[in-house]
Formats: sequence, structure tokens, C-alpha cells
Amino acid sequence: MFLLDGNNTSFWMQLLTTLKQWDTWLFLKINNEWTNSFLDHNYPWWREASTWYPLYFFLLLFAFINFGFKVWPWVVFFALTLLISDQISSGILKDWIARPRPCNDDVLMSHVHLLLNRCPSSGSFTSSHATNHFAAACFIFYTVRAYFKKWGYLFFIWAATISYGQVYVGVHYPLDIVCGAILGCCIGSLTAYIFNKRVRLPILLSEKNRQVKE
Repeated sequence: MFLLDGNNTSFWMQLLTTLKQWDTWLFLKINNEWTNSFLDHNYPWWREASTWYPLYFFLLLFAFINFGFKVWPWVVFFALTLLISDQISSGILKDWIARPRPCNDDVLMSHVHLLLNRCPSSGSFTSSHATNHFAAACFIFYTVRAYFKKWGYLFFIWAATISYGQVYVGVHYPLDIVCGAILGCCIGSLTAYIFNKRVRLPILLSEKNRQVKE
């Protein structure tokens, strides 16, 4: 069979080896060389979930102010998006792939510039930070872009900076981030599609009030 062919197996093994080498090279560049004191000081807290609690509260408040209490299905879908992304990344892929983090790799750990107090014991692939934040960014973008076109792209920049920080502080490889971002975008796009197809956001309160006055 084609899948069991020795030459084919050798090709894929060589490809994976080359990919891992490039992944390690880029990690060391980001973590060791492309650094400065400003990022060293700020990235450890920038990537923390607790840092963004005020943003989540603002989004929730903003949604209720603009859409009223009928926005609850959107809130539920948003929470469901994060739950699915985290379970797939942390609950399935990390244990299944079982890739050691760079700060836990026997060969690489002595070269890692770790900016955190400890190296997480969970697997490295995929990055849950990247998966969750890109899932959130995609869901928000595709569900609200009809209402707020100008600033929706900012969520992707937000997700990218947090994801990049995972490599910068020494706990993930670039490939963990890229694959996590792709996975998150797929999940966020899917839940947004289902939401837009089955539920959709209600009419803006400002628009409803304008229609009433007319």
C-alpha cells in the first residue's frame, strides 16, 4: 500500500525532521535574539488571562448596552466557543501529541530564556492561548462585523500579540502557535456560522429606537 511504502515513510519523516529544525531555529531567534527589555518586562503579564478580565467585562457590558438582554444567546455561544477550543487543545491534542515544551525539552531547556516563574508541565502542541484567543477573535469578528466593521480586525491583532508572547516567554514553539491559531479560527468560524445561521444578533437598540420614532 502507498501509505506503507518505505520511501513514502522516509519522505514524511525527513519532512517532519526539517520542520522541527526550522521550528526550533525560529523559537531560539524569537526567545533569545529578537528581544528587548520592554517586552521582557511586559509579556509575562500581557499573556495572562487575568489581565484581560476588564476587556471581557467591557465586551459583555457593551453587548448588553447595544443589544439589550436578547444578547444572551450570543454570550452563550461565545462561552461555548471558548469551551470547545480549550477542550480540543488542552484536553485532547496536548495529551495525544505529547510534545514537550521547549522549557521542558532535555536538549533545549538550557538555551531557553524563560520569563515565567515555572515551566508548565502540560504538552506544547497546540498552544491553548493561541487556540482560545483566535477562536474568540473569529467568533466576535464574524458575528458583529455587520454592526462594527471598523474595529473587528483589532481582535486578530490582540490574539496574535498574546500568541507571539507564548514563544517570547519560552513556553511554546512557533508551530504550536500557528497550528493553534488555525485550529482556533476553524472553531470560531464554525460556531459563528452556526450562530448567524440559527440565531443571529438582535437589532441594535439605537436602531430600534430610531425606527420607533419614525
